[in-house]
Amino acid sequence: MVTRGRKPRPSEEDIRRQTARSIAELFDGLYDGAFAVDLEGRVTWMNHKFKALLGWNGLEPVEGRPVEEVVPNSMMRAVAETGRPNLLDIVPIGERQVVVSRIPLMDDDGVSTGAVGVILYDRLDALKPLVAKFQGLQKDLEQARKALAESRRAKYGFASILGQSAPARQMKRHARQAAARDATVLLLGETGTGKELLAHAIHAAGARAQGPMVRFNLAAIPESLLEAELFGAAPGAYTGAERKGRIGKFELADGGTIFLDEIGDLPLALQPKLLRVLDDQEVEPLGSNRVRQVNTRVIAATSRPLEAMVEAGSFRADLFYRLNVLPIRLPPLSDRRDDIALIADSLLQQLRDRNGTGPQELDPAAVARLTAHDWPGNIRELRNVLEQAAIRAESAEVLVPAHLDGLVPERARTATEASPMTGAGDTVPVRPLRAVLAEAEAVAIAAALAATGGNRTQAARLLGISRAQFYEKLQGLDDAPPTKASA
Repeated sequence: MVTRGRKPRPSEEDIRRQTARSIAELFDGLYDGAFAVDLEGRVTWMNHKFKALLGWNGLEPVEGRPVEEVVPNSMMRAVAETGRPNLLDIVPIGERQVVVSRIPLMDDDGVSTGAVGVILYDRLDALKPLVAKFQGLQKDLEQARKALAESRRAKYGFASILGQSAPARQMKRHARQAAARDATVLLLGETGTGKELLAHAIHAAGARAQGPMVRFNLAAIPESLLEAELFGAAPGAYTGAERKGRIGKFELADGGTIFLDEIGDLPLALQPKLLRVLDDQEVEPLGSNRVRQVNTRVIAATSRPLEAMVEAGSFRADLFYRLNVLPIRLPPLSDRRDDIALIADSLLQQLRDRNGTGPQELDPAAVARLTAHDWPGNIRELRNVLEQAAIRAESAEVLVPAHLDGLVPERARTATEASPMTGAGDTVPVRPLRAVLAEAEAVAIAAALAATGGNRTQAARLLGISRAQFYEKLQGLDDAPPTKASA
């Protein structure tokens, strides 16, 4: 039974044909120019507006001609061949600048069969608000990039490292030698001795000075986040991970330097991954099966006795050897007493620059009191003391010993001042107890090593201390005798 008055349902081919005709009619009426090319780059269709814009005489057909003959320097052939769209471009046509869009045409199998191009705007004036906004965003992005790059540059150079004492000159000489090489550097010293400042100076004086300087304190990050922070993370690697993944500090430092502070706090489980970076310059992000190449120099620092940690099994020996390529020991402030006045004056200047006021200079008696102190917290402790003293001084131009009361012990008296019974010929200056004990320990350690032929295990046994304690004390000695393999 046939139902009268109802049209048969169109086939899929009819729908496609109607759609193509409708789109062609839409392009012809909506845009100031539209045309299409086949896979060989020949023009298959062009509306009259585009022909008029090109100045085509209308007598000769454009269909079948290579697109470059009709539209000079056209990119339509490339779009048809690659199947990749070019959605926004500005091209000259005659004396006019027009905004065009090029879209590939695909068959049912997703294979490119040609391309269609349309003129979106034939006057750039219509795009001025959009172009201005785009240019503003580009400018903001460039400023953000410059600010980020500036934050990753070295903040200090060797000129920032004050001091003319023999230990300071030796430290800077070793650091300059390290800057001239591209090997791994290990900075050893007590907390507060300026290891980060020295790392900046080494980077700034080296071949990577124009590259990033990324700083990372391993002791300041929870152990559960260390791997992702250092080596990066793949998308969805863990709960809360970023959708696009996370770039690790080693990749951020690519082409430059990464400063790993407190390297002794690196968990044992992550030490093989760091060793792989040092050996092969490869990082494997958390949750990823693909490795990424990096070109990053490592400067590590620690205040902990790594050799003792190796003996105790809490630090890998192979990683220690790989880090300990260019070791530099930073002397404590107690070994640089001749530099204390210069450093203190510089710190006071920094405080004045920051606060806008403060003492202009140090009284000689205050300098003597600062110099007599042992400074177990080193330069960081000195800065803290001066900041508190400057607050006490208020508007005074000279910082005097009274401003240091309760902050720094009074200067030790000489033996003559302490004991009137001592004869003039028997005068012996009183030295800080810490220095006396350190000297006695150094003599005892040297004697024990000499007695055991340099065997550290036996030397520790002779002194009645553990090997870990022995290594901690030995770390402060610069001229320890050569050692044999431990028994």
